Amino acid sequence: MSLQMQPDDRLGSNNYSNEQHIDDIDSDQEEEVANESEQDSENDEDLPLEMDEGKNVSKKEDMDVEHLATLERFRQSHRQEHLKGSISGSVQATDRLMKELRDIWRSESFKNNMYSVEPVNDSLYEWNIRLMSVDPDSPLHHDLVILKEKEGKDGILLNVTFKDTYPFEPPFVRVVHPVISGGYVLVGGAICMELLTKQGWSSAYTVEAVIMQIAATLVKGKARIQFGQTKVRTHYSAFVLYCF
Repeated sequence: MSLQMQPDDRLGSNNYSNEQHIDDIDSDQEEEVANESEQDSENDEDLPLEMDEGKNVSKKEDMDVEHLATLERFRQSHRQEHLKGSISGSVQATDRLMKELRDIWRSESFKNNMYSVEPVNDSLYEWNIRLMSVDPDSPLHHDLVILKEKEGKDGILLNVTFKDTYPFEPPFVRVVHPVISGGYVLVGGAICMELLTKQGWSSAYTVEAVIMQIAATLVKGKARIQFGQTKVRTHYSAFVLYCF
């Protein structure tokens, strides 16, 4: 199964009708990503939030004050851990996740309320993502309208956890609420997509692109909300059993 993802893809009814393909990147590209990440970690003693040339993180119009403060808090915490030699996670994963958060909070899709992203308990390695926009012509969109009317809740809440081997291993993603059938969602909420397996994952994929792909996959798989049902949390081993 081969899927094509672009970081700037946006949700829309025209996009859902086209099959998405992701081209495998070769080992040289994987090595390049790793080498760039290691060089950033070695050269940037102050562990800056900004990791791409030509961007200025101090521009407040790019991001709201709350998110700027969150990134600064992560930066300071990571710096202190670095100085003490007691780094949680890995420098490579932390740098990449800081960059991912910054890019997401600056993105047009985030600002247009297609989804929201918040770290859980001030952890850079666990996020709650609320998917609020899917294909408006899909049954899932209709279910989300009913969900809002019945429970006053917007969108689909996803929990995403990252290992310290990120971005060279995929995150683990599960649906927290509501209960969903179809759409490649297992009993308990784990999302079974080739993209989220070691075989289908690439370190070049961004979290934003993954979010967009999940939205498209839910619709393509004819996901529906099961109102009134309660789920049992999926253990990671069950995800491995059914999806690998």
